Amino acid sequence: MSQLALPLRLADHAVFESYLDSGNEMLVATLRALADGGDGPGCWLWGATGSGKTHLLQAICDQAGDQSVYLPMSMFAEADPEMLEGLASRRLICVDDIDVITGQPDWERAFFVLYNQVLEADSRIVVASSAAVRSSGIDLADLESRLSQLPAFQVHSLGDDETRQALQLRARHRGLDLPDETAQFLTNRSRRDMASLYKLLDKLDDEALRAQRRLTIPFVREVINKL
Repeated sequence: MSQLALPLRLADHAVFESYLDSGNEMLVATLRALADGGDGPGCWLWGATGSGKTHLLQAICDQAGDQSVYLPMSMFAEADPEMLEGLASRRLICVDDIDVITGQPDWERAFFVLYNQVLEADSRIVVASSAAVRSSGIDLADLESRLSQLPAFQVHSLGDDETRQALQLRARHRGLDLPDETAQFLTNRSRRDMASLYKLLDKLDDEALRAQRRLTIPFVREVINKL
């Protein structure tokens, strides 16, 4: 993973190879193309909490390498908007949780300047939100207008079968064997959003390694009951 300048490090699991793109194939293809320098200024992606927006933003940064930067606005909401200065020199800027700063004049003006600089520099910007542009709470009309020009994609949440497949894909990426029956048990016993399931899988990975156990239903039940 590339070291970011802010200083942030991408999650080691957040790559395209560990993302089940069922229902989001066009979005993933667009993001992969942008990471490789494809045409267009970027895109706006939106969806419910836990739908995988952060995973996708970090995956595109991973593929783009050191000329990308990941900005989780939930971490920088109290920072000075001047932190955005100079970022247009990066080939790709990924902004997560922009909802956190919408409605704040200083931040909106700073993002308006950044967007114009991105266009001038022929860079790319990918923005993630919980809502479409017109419903994201942006007050600055010029900024809303600019961002509305970006191709927009709704990140579709996974169905039950796809959730199990995504969990097993993540497990394989970590070198784990997650049998079908265990994956079914996990989705029945845990919160259904992928962030919660991935967090539980990380815990199970640690406990299985420590205990030298396989991810059987009895072992998983034992770990869950201790949480």
